[in-house]
Amino acid sequence: MGKIEWAMWANEQALASGLIYLTGGIVGVAGQFRGWQFAAYAVAAGVFVCLLEYPRSKRSKGTSVERTGQYCFTVVVKAFGPLTRNYYVRAFLHAALCVPGGFMLATVLGCVCLGIASIIYLVAAIRGEHWEPILPRKDMPKSNIGSINKPPQAPPPRPPPEMRRKRVEDLEGAAYDNAIDVTANE
Repeated sequence: MGKIEWAMWANEQALASGLIYLTGGIVGVAGQFRGWQFAAYAVAAGVFVCLLEYPRSKRSKGTSVERTGQYCFTVVVKAFGPLTRNYYVRAFLHAALCVPGGFMLATVLGCVCLGIASIIYLVAAIRGEHWEPILPRKDMPKSNIGSINKPPQAPPPRPPPEMRRKRVEDLEGAAYDNAIDVTANE
């Protein structure tokens, strides 16, 4: 079996938890619940987590697929260097960001999800993984328009007429003759 890339799981979990945290914060601020200041914090923290986690990391296998519009965010995340590249930093950052969300019911789910993402990032850091940006390739693959084969000129081979399946309309009688005898056992 292959080696599990924990950072990939942590990235998806953190992005989803950032969206959940943001949504819970919006609900808390819009409802003016008691302690709505925690919800306002959750809105800011959710936006920050989403911006930090939107760019995917390059996989060790090299089969990475970047998200739509990821390049702009990749440049920003890459600019912060070791602060965003190190998964220990991300684990402790997410753990610190999720704590105030536990004080309000609307943001508890986002808090728990972000805490789980923090644990997964800690596992990824212990395993020695780190964030690598997916950058566009310099050598774009050339299109192979000239290598397309010509379409076939002859139809595909068909079985002889006696082996082909007969249509009911082509049969002489109104009923279809079954090749196997069928008898009713009563």
